[in-house]
Amino acid sequence: TFRPSDANENVEAWRWIMNSEHTPSVLVLSRQDLPIIDRSVYAPASGVQKGAYVLKCAAPDGNPDVILMASGSEVSLICDAYDILVSKGIKPRIVSMPSFNLFEQQSEEYKESVIPPKVRARVGVEFAGDFGWHKYLGFDGRFIGMETFGESAPLSRLLEKFNFSPDRIADAAEGVIAGLK
Repeated sequence: TFRPSDANENVEAWRWIMNSEHTPSVLVLSRQDLPIIDRSVYAPASGVQKGAYVLKCAAPDGNPDVILMASGSEVSLICDAYDILVSKGIKPRIVSMPSFNLFEQQSEEYKESVIPPKVRARVGVEFAGDFGWHKYLGFDGRFIGMETFGESAPLSRLLEKFNFSPDRIADAAEGVIAGLK
């Protein structure tokens, strides 16, 4: 299963699917108008080939204060939350996770390079439920998502109704960091 965040990730997911000879695949696309992630600022979408990858990290030493994770349309929200946190002196890492299944097939070394076990401050964001996220969030992480199903409206109205905003994600990240001190 793939939940690409933009057209670039969609191409990479399609590429993986077309090269896979024995694996059934599902490509879950949004009907919303998603922004194209600027790959001159963020990592190349080829990371989709490993299921999850670091889009950007503000910690030059590779030790971020917090990891923000999302898939699909929620990735643009964590990109915006990243900017808020950096402006406050916090060093976040953002991880796009378009395919949990494919990520689980990677080596432990790779998985730990994307989501280092020593970084316990983590926030996962998905409009749908939290199914599967707790494995990556750990005991200390926080999940931002919906607990209902079947809402349909323009994306901007749903974001407002359920308070899916970069500010809320940044606040959650700060809360997780503070809770670990």
